[in-house]
Amino acid sequence: MSLAIVHSRAQVGVEAPAVTVEAHLANGLPSLALVGLPETAVKESKDRVRSAILNSAFDFPPRRITLNLAPADLPKDGGRFDLAIALGILAASGQVPSGALDQLECLGELALSGAVRPVRGVLPAALAARAAGRTLVVPKANAEEASLASGLVVIAVEHLLELAAHLNGQAPIAPYQSLGLLHRNLPYPDLAEVQGQVAAKRALLVAAAGSHNLLLTGPPGTGKTLLASRLPGLLPPLDEQEALEVAAIHSVASHTPLDAWPQRPFRNPHHSASGPALVGGGSRPQPGEITLAHQGVLFLDELPEFDRKVLEVLREPLESGQIVIARA
Repeated sequence: MSLAIVHSRAQVGVEAPAVTVEAHLANGLPSLALVGLPETAVKESKDRVRSAILNSAFDFPPRRITLNLAPADLPKDGGRFDLAIALGILAASGQVPSGALDQLECLGELALSGAVRPVRGVLPAALAARAAGRTLVVPKANAEEASLASGLVVIAVEHLLELAAHLNGQAPIAPYQSLGLLHRNLPYPDLAEVQGQVAAKRALLVAAAGSHNLLLTGPPGTGKTLLASRLPGLLPPLDEQEALEVAAIHSVASHTPLDAWPQRPFRNPHHSASGPALVGGGSRPQPGEITLAHQGVLFLDELPEFDRKVLEVLREPLESGQIVIARA
């Protein structure tokens, strides 16, 4: 078969829209064309994939190869599509069965040796794959994070050869059995360490109990920052749904896979932070400080020092309780 289709997921903010990788082999001079609005890291994947296929003892087809990442109007970035592209080429050339790919979604960056490296944003992709009813193939380093989506079948691989042998039925891989993320209950600063400040302590307790906003005023050195840093310790622990929301944001924003259940975040941006740094967004939407503080505390120290335009962007999130960013 000269046409193969592999399912994957892109990353747009904290969402994971579906991406279909289509690989087609045609007669003509050997070449490889990659279309579908790929950014630089995705364009470079064709060189990584070629080396990974050859170093894994597969044949790289000497034909005219066209790779399409659909939908065409969705920007694609990062190395997360490497594994899906490699499987598409192998399936189109008949080296792995294409029928086995129908119920799979693949994420993973390939090394030149064929090893599968971890990627960011696995948890949102896992939640989306569970909703679609498909099995998710991820790098082994991301498997624990993907398993947070309960009920999802996760296949963890470390090398392209492992996945090919699984699809060919030579060495089936058992679904990944989660060990469970650790609960690192790191202690927050304790309000009991603050002497005096009875009225300010009472204000903190009321704000924590009712999820209210709080404005602390006073001359320098009166303990405003000290008191604000104690607020997360007054909040209740995250429940499972809240922890999943915070973990999904961490999965997108962090370069390392999750290794523990998150706690309530405490974000303290510098007063020189720009509007986009505070609210997020950009041509490739990234979470800002408001999103990173979700289910936690956003503390703006020295509030008058912030630029007025930066403070203006807080108006809508404060009124609606949510923030919506349009892709530039």
